[in-house]
This record gives sequence, C-alpha cells and structure tokens, in this order.
Amino acid sequence: MAAPVPEPAPEPILEVRGLVKHYPLTSGVLFKKRTGAVKAVDGVDFVLRRGETLGIVGESGCGKSTVARLLCSLERPTAGRIRYRGEDITRLSGKALKAVRRNIQMVFQDPYTSLNPRMTVGDIVGEPFEIHPEAAPKGDRRRRVKELLDVVGLNPEYVNRYPHQFSGGQRQRIGIARGLALRPEIIVADEPVSALDVSVQAQVINLMERLQAEFGLSYVFIAHDLSVVRHISDRVAVMYLGRIVEMGTDEEIYEHATHPYTQALLSAVPVPDPEARERRERIVLSGDVPSPAAIPSGCRFRTRCFKARQRCAVEVPALAVPEWFRSEGGPAAHDSACHFAAEREPPPGPAPRREPDGHGAANAQ
Repeated sequence: MAAPVPEPAPEPILEVRGLVKHYPLTSGVLFKKRTGAVKAVDGVDFVLRRGETLGIVGESGCGKSTVARLLCSLERPTAGRIRYRGEDITRLSGKALKAVRRNIQMVFQDPYTSLNPRMTVGDIVGEPFEIHPEAAPKGDRRRRVKELLDVVGLNPEYVNRYPHQFSGGQRQRIGIARGLALRPEIIVADEPVSALDVSVQAQVINLMERLQAEFGLSYVFIAHDLSVVRHISDRVAVMYLGRIVEMGTDEEIYEHATHPYTQALLSAVPVPDPEARERRERIVLSGDVPSPAAIPSGCRFRTRCFKARQRCAVEVPALAVPEWFRSEGGPAAHDSACHFAAEREPPPGPAPRREPDGHGAANAQ
C-alpha cells in the first residue's frame, strides 16, 4: 500500500527578507551630527502563508511593534524587502501603495486609545470606506457597518454609541470590525489582547480564530505572552534585540526549544498543574537587555546567556536548523540562531541562575 502523499504547504502570501529599520541618533541643535543609530529591526526574515497565523513573541523593545508598522507600510524600512503576492511593497507609493494597504490591515494594542472618543462606533467602523470609497457604495455603508458589528459579536444597533460606553473587550471587537471592513487578506495584530482581562482575552482570541476560518485570513499575531501565542499560532518566531532567534511550528517551539532565550521565556510560562510547577525550574537571566543603540558583538544574546563562550563574542550565529535536529530526523523548518543549540545542558563553568518556579523574584526578563 502506497504511503499517502502529503498535502503541499499553502502558498506564501507575504515574504519578508533582510528587513531593517534603524532610527538615527543625532546631537546638536543647529548643526545636527549623526552619532549612531537605534537598531530597532536588524535583519528579519520570514514567510507568511495563506490562512496561517504567525506568532511573533519577545520582550518589550525587541522590535515586534516596529515589524508590525513596517508590514502595514506605516513606516519605511531602512533596508530589506516586503513582498506581498510577489510584489515588493517597500517601493510602492501613491495609489499603488493605497491599494496594498487595503489588503493588509492592523488591529492595535490598546482598545482605549486606538478609537477616537468623539466618533460614534458607526463612524469608526465605517471610516475605511471614506478612505477607500470603491469598497462600498455610499448608500450601502450603514448596512455594511451593521453587518460588521454583528460579525464580531456586537449588537448592530450600537452604531450610534461612543467608545466610552463599551468595555475593553467590546472596544477591541470594534477595532477588529474596523480592520475587517475592507475585507483584507492579512491582519497584523499588535498585542491585541495584552490590555484585556484573561477571560476577555480568550473570547477575543476565539473570535479571531472564527473570523480566520470564515474569511480565510492570514494573521501576524504579535504578543509577549507565550501562552496566548501558543493558543492561536501555527508557527512562532521568537525575537530578541531586533532579530529572530528561533522559529518553528508551535509544537516544535514549545516542546523542543533549542535557543537559550526561548528556553528562559518558556520557563516563566505559568503551569496549571501544582506538582509540575513544583518540579520545574525557572531560568532567570542575568543582566538587562542591551540598548538597541549598542548591540553586543557576535551573538547579541551572549551577555545574558548561560551557554555563552568565546565563540559567541566574535561570530554571529545564523538562523538555521541545528545539526542534531538533522541527525535525529527532527523538523527541517525549526531554525535556531545559537552556536550551541545542539547542547541539551549548559556548558561547564558558572551555572545559570535558576530558581524553583513560583518564587516572586524569579523573572525570565
């Protein structure tokens, strides 16, 4: 009996190659002199496939939100390419860029400040139709707005209410409805549930999953909460100081993390089982995150890494499949930017600082 032929992977809808965003640092008042640069994003590569959710996680300041703004063309990259359906959108302007923006929409982090308090819900959700009038005839916009409210689980009769009359979860649903108005193919969600209570987070994530199945959406889901990302993502990219340090499917990342930064983050994820929580050790990273204006040489994580050696100070690790993954038949798409990703245990020398889970002082960040 012949083995079943695996289904081909969905085609890429968005390709990011060598993405860089540096913000210049200057001194002087009248005669400004460039003194350096903040390297917010410093060489990011990934592919988003049709109908897929790519989760991007990392600490505050790692460059996640900058990537989101670059994907939505809210900022221009310093270098690199963003290809949507094979076309480099970083070189577009005017009407061509406006057409692309219609297909790549954003849901913002804070539902309290991302909605204009002086506009009604109907005006907020219908605002994209004013910018892209071809998306809906003027006489049909009110009906479309009510349909969008119904789709995200809100009463269509709320069109004349104002944002202050809604809870945080309801406001985020309004933001999602606004993002869906132009029927985009891609939604970039920048920490869409971080400002919400845990119970409301689950409701919003379930809503996003339902909408993805219903409309065939592709998501770039940005968050710092690893448990939230695991719930919704097909693949996960872990960022540190402007670069992706590990990438793979959600199962590969959460069950077989190879980069020490990912391992430290996962050790801080709450565990519901009390016995498992007592057995697990928490990896506490030493030092602070370096400034993106003063990136360490070699591996940028080496100043906090419990596996760091001399090689890490002089050689930048490539984001690639670890050798032992290949030798043991591991997944070919699980990439890790670590010289010693093959090592299951820390190298000889000073031990990493570890504390039993549950201690309030323990913090992987």
